[in-house]
Amino acid sequence: MEVILQNLTKKFPSRDRKKREDVIAVNDFSFAIPDGKLIGLLGPSGCGKSTTLNLISGLLKPTSGRIFFGEDDVTDLPPENRGIGLVFQNYALYPHLSVKQNILFPLENLKGKDKLSKEEMLEKAHEAAKLVQIDDLMERKPGELSGGQQQRVAIARALVKMPRVLLLDEPLSNLDARLRLQTREEIKRIQQETKITTIFVTHDQEEAMSISDMIVVMKDGVVQQIGKPQEVYDNPTNLFVAKFLGTPPINIFNGQVRGARLYIGEDAVLDVQGVADQDLYVGIRPEGFLLQEDGPLRADLRGVEVMGRDISVISGHDALLGETIRSIIGTDNKVNLENATVRFALKPHKVFLFDKKTEERVQFGF
Repeated sequence: MEVILQNLTKKFPSRDRKKREDVIAVNDFSFAIPDGKLIGLLGPSGCGKSTTLNLISGLLKPTSGRIFFGEDDVTDLPPENRGIGLVFQNYALYPHLSVKQNILFPLENLKGKDKLSKEEMLEKAHEAAKLVQIDDLMERKPGELSGGQQQRVAIARALVKMPRVLLLDEPLSNLDARLRLQTREEIKRIQQETKITTIFVTHDQEEAMSISDMIVVMKDGVVQQIGKPQEVYDNPTNLFVAKFLGTPPINIFNGQVRGARLYIGEDAVLDVQGVADQDLYVGIRPEGFLLQEDGPLRADLRGVEVMGRDISVISGHDALLGETIRSIIGTDNKVNLENATVRFALKPHKVFLFDKKTEERVQFGF
């Protein structure tokens, strides 16, 4: 099911009595979510991603704009008539009901032509439970399950009606690191098997990038960039997106362009054809450094962290906006810790320039 958002805006009344201006939680959001894809809504707390999800679900009514499921305008439809499945952060299971009864609950509320026989409901409940691999837990109560198992019950309950659209609101945030990894892999598998259009809200960029077909990066209610995860990582449209994506995070420096040469401090580190002389921000991905004895970028060596397949070189620089530079290099490189200085060459495609005023990307040739 294709989901189309047209100029979607949501305003809330200000709680500040001195400032009567409305708070804009979602601002003019337009996007066509392709049929059968998993889309990650990504951004920091308060960016509008959960509000967007609640608008799609019908739990909130937009201030302006329209929402379409396929050719159907669902903007004014109540949630129960939209054909959605919704999974919350806190699972929202009924503690006094068994797993089977929790999964059956949405089916028992069907009326009219959609009403099912008891046998049909049980069959669908078992199919949903099997899909999320909890079919051997059907008689247990939620209190007898682990957090990961409870989340699977919540997903099965959302899937049992085979919704047109599946909405997941921070579904993994209550799980420990190992369960988060396992469960996100399960969500991707389930989505690929069912082909249900799925919208996944998270503040965790690694989570979103690992399972999403496309990501939507948001800030202060405004969409910053939409694209395939790797494309957004490799070509951030502005400084916010560049800083938000990546682990370890991107290294940001104050820099200058003089005569088509990029300077960080006193070091001319890269040719940047087509860029006018100016001060700007320079972003370098951790994997964008090449350890080189005569490399153009000099940094103060502070230490090395061995991470198994890679080494993280920790260094400092007066032009750095942050405490330390993290440079990820291969284990075949040898770093002499007795040296006070470490030198790098840079991979041009891992270096990004940003305008000082607008923080928008400045393209360059190399």
